Amino acid sequence: MSQGSGDELIGAVRNALNRVHDPELRQPITDLGMVRSITAGDAADSGTRITVGIDLTTAACPLRHELKSSVEQAVASVDESIETVVEFSVMSPEQRVRLRAKLRGNDGSPVIPFAQPGNLTKVYAVASGKGGVGKSSITVNLAAALASDGLNVGVIDADIHGFSVPRMLGVTGQPTRVDSMLIPPVAHGIKVVSIGMFTPRGRAVVWRGPMLHRALEQFLADVYWGDLDVLLLDLPPGTGDIAISVAQLLPNSELILVTTPQVAAAEVAVRAGALATQTSQRVAGVIENMSWFDGPDGTRLDVFGSGGGQLVSAELSETLQQDIPLLGQVPLDVSLREGSDQGTPVALEKPESASGEVLRSIARKLVTRPRGLAGMSLGIEPVR
Repeated sequence: MSQGSGDELIGAVRNALNRVHDPELRQPITDLGMVRSITAGDAADSGTRITVGIDLTTAACPLRHELKSSVEQAVASVDESIETVVEFSVMSPEQRVRLRAKLRGNDGSPVIPFAQPGNLTKVYAVASGKGGVGKSSITVNLAAALASDGLNVGVIDADIHGFSVPRMLGVTGQPTRVDSMLIPPVAHGIKVVSIGMFTPRGRAVVWRGPMLHRALEQFLADVYWGDLDVLLLDLPPGTGDIAISVAQLLPNSELILVTTPQVAAAEVAVRAGALATQTSQRVAGVIENMSWFDGPDGTRLDVFGSGGGQLVSAELSETLQQDIPLLGQVPLDVSLREGSDQGTPVALEKPESASGEVLRSIARKLVTRPRGLAGMSLGIEPVR
């Protein structure tokens, strides 16, 4: 192989690698400084061999096989006859410092991007007055529906004591650590973080207020979320420490209230929504879950009564002096429960099902709502 032809081939391979994205960071490996070297030589069969050196963020990178396959496909797109060798190494401490600074857009120090002026991520805190109303199932299915529509979506399991999001999204791994920065696992196209990823199976989390606040703060600032369109937080029931911390750390977040049709559940949900009067948050709307059951013979059975969602909508509209819509009514559906247990949200697995259709409809209502101007710079300066 001549020097000139080798240089041209290396250039073509580098251009092809521009299209290879790191499976965790979702950015080109060339932009991230992960391509250490590209060399061309003669293969044993008298053909051409390309050796690509890749620096991983961590030695225990869980997706190195996926990355290797992507690099091989990129080289094959230049010339299928090329023999490709991928050699992995690990970034130096200096490389990791530069990577953190590049990803965070500053000196690498942790900040909460969603609280910064001009940030366009829609942040929804999914809340309920009491437990057992299906709040977590609603959260993961809304996230799945939004992601399937092509949006960049993140989910924070903020229910520290009663976490269930990893199970419902089928996440079994931990975030990848780049020094003090965490890269969240991705499931069904959704970036996810939960205290359950750091807790041994079966062990309870026994924390009080200050530790709960710090955990949420770390989920927001220490995790690299990238450029999200929507961030969903699955809150614990009630108006305790986490609900207050969300309002403090994410002042532009909006509440989505989940209730069942039962009047007793609805009354508690109204109190949870009324928290917005003290935190200055906006309430995006109400979702009624377990609204009815459609029997095999076509009859509709109101297992938990009726009217709870409309009750919450009406009372909060009056209390907050703004229109709080009932976003949708999700029927009792066996496939919704099965999907949550198996880690395959019904909004993805069975979008045509009764619950799948409603959940996808609600998700689209959320992203078509106009965003307010709160926190955004208008580029106006006072006249001197």
